[in-house]
Amino acid sequence: MDDCKVVLNTGLRGVKIADTRISDVNGDAGRLIYRGYLIQDLAANATFEEVAYLLLYEKLPSQRELQKFKERLIPERGLPPEMTAALKTRPFHALPMDILQSAISMLAHHDPEITDTSRESALRKAERLIAKIPTIIAAWHQIRHHREPISPNPSLDHAANFLHMLTGVRPDPETARFMDVCLVLHAEHSFNASTFAAREVASTRAHIYAAVSAAAGSLSGELHGGANARVMEMLLKIGTPDAVDSYVQTELNAGRKIMGLGHAVYNVDDPRAFILAPMSQIMGQKIGDTRWYDISKLLEASAKAAFNQRKGMDIVVNVDFYSASLYYAMGIPIDLFTPVFAASRVAGWTAHVIEEQYGGASAKPVLYRPESEYTGDYCGPNTCAFVPVAQRG
Repeated sequence: MDDCKVVLNTGLRGVKIADTRISDVNGDAGRLIYRGYLIQDLAANATFEEVAYLLLYEKLPSQRELQKFKERLIPERGLPPEMTAALKTRPFHALPMDILQSAISMLAHHDPEITDTSRESALRKAERLIAKIPTIIAAWHQIRHHREPISPNPSLDHAANFLHMLTGVRPDPETARFMDVCLVLHAEHSFNASTFAAREVASTRAHIYAAVSAAAGSLSGELHGGANARVMEMLLKIGTPDAVDSYVQTELNAGRKIMGLGHAVYNVDDPRAFILAPMSQIMGQKIGDTRWYDISKLLEASAKAAFNQRKGMDIVVNVDFYSASLYYAMGIPIDLFTPVFAASRVAGWTAHVIEEQYGGASAKPVLYRPESEYTGDYCGPNTCAFVPVAQRG
């Protein structure tokens, strides 16, 4: 037993910390489900509003329930005038995720129910966050380009309205549907870093705005968010399809990663990638430029072949690989790719906050409080003797 050593620095990978009824990711089978439903079925048949309802209320809505849900979301899209005025005071070079995180916190100042700790109030707050986060992102994009924010359009569904506020162009039905599918695909993914951050804050009984703000802060880190932005930067660097193979060899020879390939959970191709790829191709055709999709397809094949030849194993494509070229073809700026992700994932974040605070599949300790192993042997086995500052060398 003396030779055994407990490894502590796991980053919680492989450690199950709580039950959840919200979603399941099976990395070996390439399966993602939201409350029992396969992501493929939801992406093909449901709208984002339906999926948000499913995540919050644990069932797909009836036609009447969906209509009522939409009727609650639409008037909540607007921002308090004081918030818009505050956004106009921010430096134009501020990072969009920093703006989003701070704006989420500011929403708490304007919520008349902020001290109501009931489950019903938490659900109403969740709906407000789902409705308002796209408006925050779009408003900031307009403000930083010295333009007035575009008001939400009550005649448009959630995804179409988001694109309209963001780009200034009312999207055609197919483009709006593609955006809607993207929101469905990114709405939830179990206990990833940002979701865990939200649940950890929620475990303190902090309000939902504090928890979602923490999630946004976690997403702003490059090891969690921003992968599809780096994929797009890579595609732009490659530039042309005939440069793909040399790029792959150069990167692998240098020991660098090919962005959008590999995943912390999936051991097979991410099921969401199969849904995004054809949309990227069609969107490229719509704008008369399939170059980024073409490069992506060649890059996926080239990198997989090279990795298999060098390592004797397969590497998988993840959700970020094709969302990059799809968002770019939609006219979404690269530095807004991660905020767009947040506009979708807020549905999952809020569902997890509510589950954390009001009951999950089984009881858990109220507060997350992990232990650590102290390794600071600064003075050997004894504590250090305090020396007054005047006597220190």
